[in-house]
Amino acid sequence: MKFPVPHDIKAKTIPGTEGWERMYPYQYQFVTDDPQRNQYEKDTFWFYDGLHYPEPLYPFDTIWDEAWYLALSQFNNRIFQVPPVRGVDHRIINGYVYISPVPVKDPAEIGARVPNFMERAGFYYKNWDELEAKWKVKMEATIAELEALEIPRLPDIEDLSVVTDGVGESKGYHLLKNYDDLINLGIKCWQYHFEFLNLGYAAYVFFMDFTQKLFPSIPMQRVTQMISGIDVIMYRPDDELKELAKKAVALEVDGIVAGHREWDDVRAALDGHRHGAEWLAAFEKARYPWFNISSGTGWFHTDRSWNDNLNIPLDGIQTYIGKLRAGVAIDRPMEAVRAERERITAEYRALIENDEDRKQFDELLGCAKTVFPYVENHLFYVEHWFHSVFWNKMREVAAIMKEHGMIADIEDIWYLRRDEIKQALWDVVTAWATGVTPRGTATWPPEIEWRKGVMQKFRDWNPPPAIGVAPEVIQEPFTIVLWGVTNNSLSDWAAVQDIGDPDSITELKGFAASPGTVEGPARVCRSAEDIRDLQEGEILVAPTTSPSWAPAFAKIKACVTDVGGVMSHAAIVCREYGMPAVVGTGVSTRVIRTGMTLRVDGSSGVISIITA
Repeated sequence: MKFPVPHDIKAKTIPGTEGWERMYPYQYQFVTDDPQRNQYEKDTFWFYDGLHYPEPLYPFDTIWDEAWYLALSQFNNRIFQVPPVRGVDHRIINGYVYISPVPVKDPAEIGARVPNFMERAGFYYKNWDELEAKWKVKMEATIAELEALEIPRLPDIEDLSVVTDGVGESKGYHLLKNYDDLINLGIKCWQYHFEFLNLGYAAYVFFMDFTQKLFPSIPMQRVTQMISGIDVIMYRPDDELKELAKKAVALEVDGIVAGHREWDDVRAALDGHRHGAEWLAAFEKARYPWFNISSGTGWFHTDRSWNDNLNIPLDGIQTYIGKLRAGVAIDRPMEAVRAERERITAEYRALIENDEDRKQFDELLGCAKTVFPYVENHLFYVEHWFHSVFWNKMREVAAIMKEHGMIADIEDIWYLRRDEIKQALWDVVTAWATGVTPRGTATWPPEIEWRKGVMQKFRDWNPPPAIGVAPEVIQEPFTIVLWGVTNNSLSDWAAVQDIGDPDSITELKGFAASPGTVEGPARVCRSAEDIRDLQEGEILVAPTTSPSWAPAFAKIKACVTDVGGVMSHAAIVCREYGMPAVVGTGVSTRVIRTGMTLRVDGSSGVISIITA
């Protein structure tokens, strides 16, 4: 398998973006002036992390990539010592993040890491429920601290109490300190994010590996079906929408709720209804914390939460009202999924020939089921609840910078790196203290305008799904089950890449994530706003999906994604809804267009383009 050399791609600078490297941390660059690092980069396999970044990365938004770069790698390599892999290395080309699992190549070192992993990971597996309960307390305390954090404005003159109480500190000092606290809370949040997550995915991989050794021909989706049907809080926001739809019908306000496209119009119309106040009270109760869910993956500042844009949950409620009026069940078919889970598990378990293997099968499956809720639930606490609050706290920082002429618009702050913002705040604070004009008023606005143009050019560029030298064997747990990168998927990506012309492609391959075969029209959606255009019976084609897209799964017949493995969001939700899914195709959104007729085979992982 051949993929482009990373330095060759980087050398082909998009006209008008020269110097784009200063927008990102220096360690993210592919280099040519350091022979040792250059050779390492050439010999390494890198794949595009479209799972988290379907759009080019804004300079500030790099914070979450830096956070998980540290957190995942430290838990893999320095805390639990996962035997075959260290961490995940990162680079950026034209705003797109490329990552590479770093293997432990020496068999002797792998063996030496095993006792540490067994002791440390074993402690977590044995005490999972108790430790996870402590995690929830830590995470909720971190969110509470974030919500309470004040971003102070700079007054013309400090309050008299600063003198009479002998405070000895200014609002300028607290602005600098609280910005640091804001950033540090974000980094701490991501430390907690990965406290359990590597072990969660490792438990999946251990179970999959053992089961596939017992049954070499077992499809991977059969293995994942044995872990399906377990309720998690990531479904709670969508369940709240379903309950609000049911309540609207019961209170006879469904005509009003379903009759307006804008939330403000719905709220105004309900004010005159005898049951309007009761339904609105239920709506407000559902909002906190459940509407602190991002409209996308939560990784971008542009992914506003449902609380920021109430039209998004309104659309979901309206979808469910329509289903209820038509007499269609809107609850996930959990009993059917669980029954199928038990049938498949019993079928394969009965084929195990000795007691020792049967015991290990039971233990590994039990462990995988135990860790499953965390693997899903952490998303709500971190990427959704914490991130939604965090982005808006940063907008408060931006409001101060705008007030002092450093940026023209609040949303301009995302074009600056987090360390550049700290420098700019020092400029603001010292100028405020002194009574002069900050130098940044002449420095940052033109730089931001240039960066806006660069970002647009980045959006017009198509990042290759992989670059560098493909490894003989991929072993890193995240890479396999979350991103869907395996040696087979690399072969499929390489085959599509060799074809060249997207219009000539009639078949794509990916992970067989959820069984079944359907045909239907494609709808390519890249954002939560796009899913509002989804029609009943269409096939959703997306870079990836996120929990806030849940109402879409009540409309569609199947789902296809560019990135993701058997434990990605799209794969899990489709299995819960009993509909076909193919994930990790690498290029589906570049090849498939809205309106094409597709055949999606979720059992084989093949997508056929029937008509264009």
